[in-house]
Amino acid sequence: MLNLSVLTDPGFCPHSLNKYPSIMACGNGFMGIRATHEEDYTQQTRGMYLAGLYHRAGHNESSELVNLPDITGIDVELDGENFTLLSGEILSWHRELAFANGELRRSVVWRSSQGRRYRLESRRFVSLDQLPLAAMQLSITPLDASSQVVLKTGIDATQTNSGRQHLDEISVRVFDPHYLQGVYETQDRAADVVISACCRLSMDSDSCFTAKNRSITVHHALNVTQGETVTLEKLVWLTHRRDRALSMETFARNALTELQACAAHGYAALLARSACVWDKVWHDSRVAVSSTEERDQMALDYAVWHLTAMTPAHDERSSIAAKGLTGEGYKGHIFWDTEIFLLPFHLFTRPQTARSLLRYRWLNLPGAREKARRNGWPGALFPWESAASGQEETPEFAAINIRTGVRQKVASALAEHHIVADIAWAVVAYWQATHDDAFMRNEGLTLLMETALFWMGRATKVNGRLEIHNVIGPDEYTEHVNNNAYTNYLAWHNVASARQFMSMFGREDAHFTENANRFLTHLWLPAANAEGVLPQDDSFMAKPTIDLSRYKEKAGKQTILLDYSRAEVNEMQILKQADVVMLNYLLPERFTPQQCVANLAYYEPRTIHDSSLSKAIHGIVFARCGDTERAYAFWRDGIAIDLGNDPHSSDEGIHAAATGAIWSGVIQGFAGVQIVAGELHLAPKLPAHWRKLTFPLRWRNASMRFTFENEVITIETSMPVTLTLWGKILSAAGRQNFAYKDFMTSVSGTATTERGHDA
Repeated sequence: MLNLSVLTDPGFCPHSLNKYPSIMACGNGFMGIRATHEEDYTQQTRGMYLAGLYHRAGHNESSELVNLPDITGIDVELDGENFTLLSGEILSWHRELAFANGELRRSVVWRSSQGRRYRLESRRFVSLDQLPLAAMQLSITPLDASSQVVLKTGIDATQTNSGRQHLDEISVRVFDPHYLQGVYETQDRAADVVISACCRLSMDSDSCFTAKNRSITVHHALNVTQGETVTLEKLVWLTHRRDRALSMETFARNALTELQACAAHGYAALLARSACVWDKVWHDSRVAVSSTEERDQMALDYAVWHLTAMTPAHDERSSIAAKGLTGEGYKGHIFWDTEIFLLPFHLFTRPQTARSLLRYRWLNLPGAREKARRNGWPGALFPWESAASGQEETPEFAAINIRTGVRQKVASALAEHHIVADIAWAVVAYWQATHDDAFMRNEGLTLLMETALFWMGRATKVNGRLEIHNVIGPDEYTEHVNNNAYTNYLAWHNVASARQFMSMFGREDAHFTENANRFLTHLWLPAANAEGVLPQDDSFMAKPTIDLSRYKEKAGKQTILLDYSRAEVNEMQILKQADVVMLNYLLPERFTPQQCVANLAYYEPRTIHDSSLSKAIHGIVFARCGDTERAYAFWRDGIAIDLGNDPHSSDEGIHAAATGAIWSGVIQGFAGVQIVAGELHLAPKLPAHWRKLTFPLRWRNASMRFTFENEVITIETSMPVTLTLWGKILSAAGRQNFAYKDFMTSVSGTATTERGHDA
């Protein structure tokens, strides 16, 4: 097994009771379980989620990822005193998430208010071998004297989504002294959930069951002698369905049978089987760095852990929520984050998973078509926030303004249409990296054509040219503008790609081609000024500027909205996040290195980085422009979004896109991996204190591994590959070494701003 990092919780703190449950959550893409403590705390938010299981609680609510009945809670009573770390004394503490095998472990020695000491040790994992399986153990050792121990655990269906109840209890049953089961149904009757649990104690005890108030609980009471350890082992099999091919009784009985088969193996054997699957994950996707900063490696392992744990690779009808499977933030909705920030990792390590994520969009085309028609446009307008159905899930209104009592309309769903082109960009990137003709001939080409039709219908003719009006680009502090550069360039790329692949796969349509040619010829693409700066939109450059330094110091807190209204912010040169810089990142062939440098120099001082998506993109573009040290500073800031010292930064779940950005910052930044004009480019340049970088990469049919050390790159590939290294085209086969000194000065790629260039 690889020597992987562990993520530690430095100590029990009432103020970080929800941060660590998010960042240390266990998951396997099918389900996610927050790393809450077994014992209850008022401020602690428990959570267990199934990928793709959404429900709408009321007419004015959005669909949200259902927070399922809790299975992790255990009430512990020691000699008549409830175990809680808010009283008594913590004599020792260790809590960690081991990335190698996915096990969450805690060990604490606690002195009660009565002066007695106890050691409590807990273990937990979600299986990557059998996706519906979760397992946990709690061990208690009295250290000073024999003790009376009472343990209560089961299935607690009083759990809600911040007070919103989504499930009706259909039945709860006990099958023998060890097995209990709860059967639930979403209140719209669309889905069934069955939770089966096996609870075994390592010693004989007085036991009984209770079922009331939406909870089914097993109670154990026993005497444990000094120095002896009693262990409660709990295995849970969690499953759900939308089809009703089987009777509910048969469906529930099958779940119980699966659980009984797992129970025959026990916790240790089940963990070992899951660890074997994790071992393959790490072999195929781990990025290893030799750095004087130990936290750099830990951050990379953290990123790959969550990129695996939150991705529903098993189900193409599900995608990745903005908080993964770690919390209720954004109601579990899917944004552009998936295609732009998360898909690259899968594209270069697990292309089949990338394919599945794109098929999620293809399967939800009916909802996108409906939204376009409803707004008077052809083609497909994908929702800004989506869930299971493909319908728009963005709330119509934001929270009530407590000063005015008025709700403000949410503009994203109305105008942040760049998501259409983002999805098209991801489709093209997927084909470039895989040459998966079967996908592109069917799902991919359909997505490109439908999104291209949208842009061709969305554009407005003004003075002989086509413009795109009333949009919001990635910079959400600048709303309802005309000719946002990011949107226009990506729309052009979208239509050009559709035309190109229609021709490639023999799907030419004279009417479509004529309209596409007109669009590509006449669409206004904002041009760089004499200094190389691309205007963000028609009006941005004419707006006044203010000193943003004190707001940038508190990036992510949106403190500027305490001093200015959104309307006032909209009328100044203030960016929430990367916009033109993001465009430079996504379409490197369209801009010269000098233009990238100029755009960074102009826009970064005007960017507060109030979005978790912003700094990482700046870091990648800085790395591509040769400023590795500044790129590293931005990369470390991106790590701190979840792993920093803010005790509340991740209360509602991790920042999923930020984990993708940790990986991308190294691979697409310091390793210089780019797809330029459809071909693979590398230009490694490491931060000064990094001695070595090793990473795997999938490119078309080749499995590759790169090691960069002492200005020499070693390329290992399963089959011959043509790529561009530090600006020179070469063929690599087997295992070869290439020294940087033998290459000319690295370049980012071939720049072109010609209208006729097909991306």
